[in-house]
Amino acid sequence: MKKKPFFPKPSWDKAFGKKPRMYCRSNTRIIANPGLVIKVLLRKKIIVFLAYFVLVALTMLNLANYKWANETQPCSLQVSNNLNSKSRLNLNLLYNSPPVRRRQLVYVLTTWRSGSSFFGELFNQNPGVFFLYEPLWHIWQKLYPGDALTLQGAERDMLSALYRCDFSIFQMYNTELGKNISTQDIFGAPFNKVICSYPLCSFYRKDIVGLVDDKVCKNCPLQSLEALEEQCRKYDTVVIKGVRVLDINVLAPLIMDPSLDLKVVHLVRDPRAMANSRIKSKHGLIRENLQVIRSRDPMMRHLPMAFHNPKGLRRDTDYHAVTAMEVICEHMSKTLNTVLSSPDWLKGKYFLVRYEDLVENPIRTLKQVYRFVNLTASNDMEAFVMNMTSGRSNSALPFKVSSRNATMVASSWRTVLNLQQIRQAEDYCHHAMSVLGYVRARTMWEVRDLKKSLLTLPKV
Repeated sequence: MKKKPFFPKPSWDKAFGKKPRMYCRSNTRIIANPGLVIKVLLRKKIIVFLAYFVLVALTMLNLANYKWANETQPCSLQVSNNLNSKSRLNLNLLYNSPPVRRRQLVYVLTTWRSGSSFFGELFNQNPGVFFLYEPLWHIWQKLYPGDALTLQGAERDMLSALYRCDFSIFQMYNTELGKNISTQDIFGAPFNKVICSYPLCSFYRKDIVGLVDDKVCKNCPLQSLEALEEQCRKYDTVVIKGVRVLDINVLAPLIMDPSLDLKVVHLVRDPRAMANSRIKSKHGLIRENLQVIRSRDPMMRHLPMAFHNPKGLRRDTDYHAVTAMEVICEHMSKTLNTVLSSPDWLKGKYFLVRYEDLVENPIRTLKQVYRFVNLTASNDMEAFVMNMTSGRSNSALPFKVSSRNATMVASSWRTVLNLQQIRQAEDYCHHAMSVLGYVRARTMWEVRDLKKSLLTLPKV
């Protein structure tokens, strides 16, 4: 008789009073343990419950935080929670991208002999401004003797590149073939505060307000255009001053460009003062005068030349110096008509500055201009503009910025020009003068009386 296999009775058999179930697969027997299974299931239920509880808690916290972030908080609550706000978990910050850096671009629209060199220093001296002086000069030199109007499109293209800190466009108008343009080859480089200051040059510092010596700056090391581009991208404000854009409508595509935030500061001056200054600097403007005169509309009413007299003024040079005023004032009138029509693309983008207002009230005008272009006038800048306009010198040397009695310089035309010459300038520019608030002279006595103002409020 065969003996039955003996299996020792486990302890749990007594507890449950049941025999264990036996499962056979092949020749292997597996004995299920109900007590162990129950314990495992109980542990799983606890873990699932805890995970569910944590999930619900996190969801409630996230909803509460979202509601708090979107509700307008009273001022008292914002103050009381100021210390705790840093430690509060704001999940929105994990998903919101940082704000895009917005740069302010400015073009100073003006013309020759309008006080623009001094006005440009208000930006050149500002530590937070990247300033370029007359970059369009390169186009006029390279494409000479092209007339002024045919060059306007090329000027706009250059400005578009420069405002994006792309200076490779200078190479297109390089007058020396085979030579790479450096920082010292850019027009106005010896007076440029960025080019003459650290890190491009060790002679000056951009954060210290004050004129630079062009003789010193000419010894600055040559830097590549790429190095200047790198400096340009560091500034939040880029300002370009130019006298070669004749009409603000040329800038319209740039002003309407959504990728740019371009504003125009229009600097004007009494045309009679400009005519007088143009005669004094006629030899330095021969090429420019010819290019402007070439663009003269054949339908224009050409007035007889009044600036020729037998006392020593040469007809040829004086003729070109003053006849160019006819073209300049014609396009100035087009600009003013555009401003008066208030197109949508120009709203909030245009600001007028009269040179006479600048020299009479320098600090107030500085603050107005800075407010328009989102800058703040520091004490150093206020001291600078006061010093530049209240000097003792009455010198009117062209193309040189220095401390002067600017009020006397601005009205010097009233002691030099005769009545016939004054009438000539007034006839060329009568519409622009009317809009800008420049009063026509009735008598020579009225001209010579410097206590009598020939200014009134402008219409723009």
